[in-house]
Amino acid sequence: MTSAERQRSCTLIRQQDGSYRLTLVQAPVPEPAHHEVLVRVRAASLNRRDVYVLKGQYPMPPRPSLVPLSDGAGEVVALGKGVTRFRTGDRVASIFFQRWLAGRPDEEAHSSALGGQLDGMLSEYVCLSEQGLVRVPEAYSYEEASTLPCAAVTAWNGLVTRGRMRAGDNVLLLGTGGVSIFGLQLAAAAEARPIVTSSSDDKLAHARKLGAIATINYSRTPEWSAAVRAATGGIGAHQVLEVGGAGTLPQSLASLAPGGHVALIGGLTGFGGEIPARALLHGNLTASGIYVGSRANFEAMNAFIERHRIRPVIDRVYDLDDTLAAYQRIEGGQYIGKVVIRL
Repeated sequence: MTSAERQRSCTLIRQQDGSYRLTLVQAPVPEPAHHEVLVRVRAASLNRRDVYVLKGQYPMPPRPSLVPLSDGAGEVVALGKGVTRFRTGDRVASIFFQRWLAGRPDEEAHSSALGGQLDGMLSEYVCLSEQGLVRVPEAYSYEEASTLPCAAVTAWNGLVTRGRMRAGDNVLLLGTGGVSIFGLQLAAAAEARPIVTSSSDDKLAHARKLGAIATINYSRTPEWSAAVRAATGGIGAHQVLEVGGAGTLPQSLASLAPGGHVALIGGLTGFGGEIPARALLHGNLTASGIYVGSRANFEAMNAFIERHRIRPVIDRVYDLDDTLAAYQRIEGGQYIGKVVIRL
C-alpha cells in the first residue's frame, strides 16, 4: 500500500448559510506514521450528531473539509513503526475520542473527537493511532461493529458507569434511536426493567420484542411521567437516558424514583434545559452529563455484550454512493437503532 494509490472519501464543504455539503472525492491512501495503523474501513454508522454537523447546528463547528462520522470498523492493513497493540488482519473499531483512553477526560481528550475536530471514518482508508482503536466482538460483522463507538458507549456510560444500573431497576429510554435501543438491550441483559417512549406504535411493538416491559406513546400521552409511574407501581424510573434535551427534560425529571439517576445526553428537542437543584436535593437524585466515553469504557462494554450475546439493531445499510440518503434517513426519524454505510 503506497500513497500513490487512491481511495474514495467523503468531505464536508461549508456553504454560505453555515450548513455543509457532502462531497465524495478521490484521495491518496495515507501511510501510517509512528505508532499509527492503516485501517481499511468496511462500514461506518451515523449518529444524530452527524446530522447536526452537516446542517451547521452542532455546538462545536467542525474544521474545514472534514471527513465526517465518528463510528467505523474495518481491518488493519498496515502498521507504522513501533506499533505493538495490533497486527495486520486484526478487526477493529474506532473510539470516539482518540485521546480519551481511561479515567477522567481532560481538554486534550475533548479536542480529539473523530468527525468533529479530527477527520472521521467515512473514508475507505484511515490512519489512526494504535491507541485510538479497540478490537471488535468476534461474532460481529463489520456493519454491526460500526454501530458501537458512539451510541453504545454512551448508553453504557449513562446506565452502567455513571448510573450503576442493577437488576430490577426501572430504566426509562426516550425514543428508539441508537442510544435508546442500546440502552434497552443493555438493561434487558442486566435484568433491569426497560420502559420505552415513542410516537410510533410500530416502534413500540419492536421495543417490546427487544425486552421492554412497558411502552408509552407520548403523542397520545404528552404528560408521560405519570404513565412511567403507573407502569412502575408508583415508584418511577431509577435510570433515565435523557436524549431529548430541553423539551423532554422536565418530564424525565418528574419520572425519577427517589435516588434515581438521569443521564443528560442529547438535544433532539433543543440543547439545554433547567436542572432544579431543590428537586434533586429533595429526591436524592443524580444528574450526569454524558459525552460518549473512554476506550476503557468501550472495552468493558464489549466484554458485557459478548457475554450476553447482544446484537446491534441495524435499521438499514447504504452504500457509500448513497451517503446522503443515509443522512436523510436519520434526519427523518423513521429509523430504529442504527443506520450504517458500507464502504
